[in-house]
Amino acid sequence: MNALLLNILLAMVWMMAVGRFTFHQLLLGFLLGFLVVSVVEPLWGSGAYARRVFRFVRFAGFFFWELLLSSLRVAYDIVTPELHARPRIFAVPLDARTDTEVTLVANFLTLTPGTLSLDVSADRRTLYVHTMYAESREQFIAEVKRGLEARLLEVLR
Repeated sequence: MNALLLNILLAMVWMMAVGRFTFHQLLLGFLLGFLVVSVVEPLWGSGAYARRVFRFVRFAGFFFWELLLSSLRVAYDIVTPELHARPRIFAVPLDARTDTEVTLVANFLTLTPGTLSLDVSADRRTLYVHTMYAESREQFIAEVKRGLEARLLEVLR
């Protein structure tokens, strides 16, 4: 059975055992189920579930931090009389190979204020991105590759 599904099942069983169907009980049940699955999963010959969950939590924290910073940057540009934007379009080479990986990289970039994924090349090796606040091409590509794409691929692979 998939470790995530088992964890969710254990969380549901916990809520039924306690008799309270609240978000807090679901979260507590999920954490307890996570501990159980983390201990039992190596006995099945795998132990990747805990690492993947920690990588996902790390990615979520990174993404929300980037979301906050870019939102503040756009808001600052809106409320000040001077325009700070330097709109540009860059071709970002991708390490993502599957349709799912490419789609998620493009969507997470688009969710960040100030950036918009425009197109993907036919061979899925290049993502064309419009950005409002890029100092240089090299810096922007490095931020995408070492930041968002690397952390997302770490979660997915």
